[in-house]
Amino acid sequence: MPARTQLRVGRLSRAHGLKGAIKVELYTDDPARRFVPGARFALQVPTSSKWHGKSIELVELRVYNGSPVAFFAGVDDRTEAESLVKAVLWVEQDPTELPEEPDAWYVHQLAGLEVWRDGARIGRVVRVDALPAQDMLIVEHDGAEVMVPFVSAIVPEVDLRAGRVVVTPPPGLFEELEAEADEAAAADEQVEADAAADADEAGQADAAEAADTEAPADPAKD
Repeated sequence: MPARTQLRVGRLSRAHGLKGAIKVELYTDDPARRFVPGARFALQVPTSSKWHGKSIELVELRVYNGSPVAFFAGVDDRTEAESLVKAVLWVEQDPTELPEEPDAWYVHQLAGLEVWRDGARIGRVVRVDALPAQDMLIVEHDGAEVMVPFVSAIVPEVDLRAGRVVVTPPPGLFEELEAEADEAAAADEQVEADAAADADEAGQADAAEAADTEAPADPAKD
């Protein structure tokens, strides 16, 4: 049996009404399959939350004024709903399963892909961080991590079969790190050059002092 992984499919944004309903920010393109009655979600919440380490069962997903609203088993009033606000919903997923849509992928499949820019490999995707505004590709580049906004204008191509993503970052996103690395290398070279110069000067001084010590004294005059 293949190992399982988890997919982030939603975030509970705020309580709705007085009967335990909660508005959901969907992170899935297939809510009709993910959010069905009886579906269970692992909860990502702070360790201080009473929901830490627990899962929750969906009773129903409705749409009010264009916004998805969820009802969960055991969440029967606004107070309980508010205790779940900002919780992230995760589901188990077979990592070998691909989306039904062509040219689609799951977030966990991006980790490890090579990153290419202008026909050259510049790094590797370490992970994907889910931030409030948008997802970020965390790219390992020259020994450092660069945050690349995961939007089509900057990441126009994801090719799972080829094992790579193509990026078209704005000027400075990677160059700043490269400039910092060049500056650090130049600083190291200067330190080494200064040390060598100091050592050379010290050697010359020692040699001069030794010469003075070993020189014969002038003969005494009558």
